Formats: sequence, C-alpha cells, structure tokens
Amino acid sequence: MRYDLVIFDNDGVLVDSEPISNRLLAGYLTELGHPTSYEESLRDYMGSAMHRVHDIVLERTGRRLPEDFDDVFHGRVFAAFERELEPVPGAVGVLEKLAADGVAYCVASSGSHERIRVGHRKTGLDRFFDDGRIFSSQDVGKGKPAPDLFLYAAERMGVGPGRCVVVEDSPLGVEAAVAAGMDVYGFTAMTPASRLAGAGRLFGDMAELADLLAD
Repeated sequence: MRYDLVIFDNDGVLVDSEPISNRLLAGYLTELGHPTSYEESLRDYMGSAMHRVHDIVLERTGRRLPEDFDDVFHGRVFAAFERELEPVPGAVGVLEKLAADGVAYCVASSGSHERIRVGHRKTGLDRFFDDGRIFSSQDVGKGKPAPDLFLYAAERMGVGPGRCVVVEDSPLGVEAAVAAGMDVYGFTAMTPASRLAGAGRLFGDMAELADLLAD
C-alpha cells in the first residue's frame, strides 16, 4: 500500500446521493424563480458546500436565497434519503478491505455532519465510520475547492499530505486535493473523465479501487 491514509469524499463516492440531491436542488431553485436543470445542478454545485449555492445565485441574479433555504432543502433531501439512498456499488467491499488490511481511512465531505451521518445510517456505512473518521466542511473556514478540509482531515488523522490519497468524483474536490498536495483518484461513474483531468488516476467502478490502491 503506497499510502498511509485514504480520504474519501462522501456524496457520489460512498453513498449514491448525487442524483437525489441534485434533482431536488434543481427543483427547489426552479421553484424559487431560479430555473435550473438537473444537468446544470451537477455542473455548478456537485461536490460543493451549501454556501456556494448561495454565492452563485447571488452573483448571477443579485437576489439572495431565503434564510430557511438550507433547512428546507436538507429536510427534503433527508426524507428522500430515507426512501431511496443506497451505498455506491462496490463501496462496502473497498471499506471492508481497507479495514481488514489495517489501512487508515476517513471521509472528508462538503456536506454537513448531519447529512453525512444520515446517509451512513441509511446505507449501513456507519459501521465503518466512528466520529474520529468523519470530517465536514463545517469543521473549516472554507469548503472545496480550498484545500482546508483535506489538510484538516490529514492533520487530525496524523498523516502528512504527501502520504494521503483522496478519492473524489467532483472537479471541485479534485482541485482541493491537488491544492492540498495529495494524490487524487478520480471516480468517473457520474462525472466525465475530462472534468476530473487533474486527478492522477481515473476509474469508473468503485470495486476496482482496492486493487488500484495496492498497485
């Protein structure tokens, strides 16, 4: 194993939440008078913290989103998670292999702590992640594409950036990992490989990851 720590993004990498959350985000923005398609939501917001949604809407329209936007949106997302959310195919096997081999791993997500934990409980991934392995953009001043979250996770896990690899599926996440001085494996299941060009390696099936990490 060439790395001492594997840092996973959460949405779209461990839990198959991106189709759910971006469908709902596009619908809610459209409902509020900011017409947004599912494809546009993926392009503009996938992998980002909620403040980016507010910033982009304000920049484009000069109008602020409602003060309760985050609460309403998360309420809709969590309800949909309870109905629909599943782990990303292959994610359980990768985590089982890392745990069996004694390889350190954690999750560093733009999502809130509540969102991470709701998703993990619903999918059964909570058995792999105690509180010491969960890091959120809430923990740092800036979310992705700033490197702060990945650097914070590595520091808390006691591993230098050069010994970390990040598994990401969004351009913002890849940019953040590169800025943190970490290797990046880009997961292309939902994102065109061309948009993850900054990653050192690209792969499309999560079941392949354990073998790729061992190369």
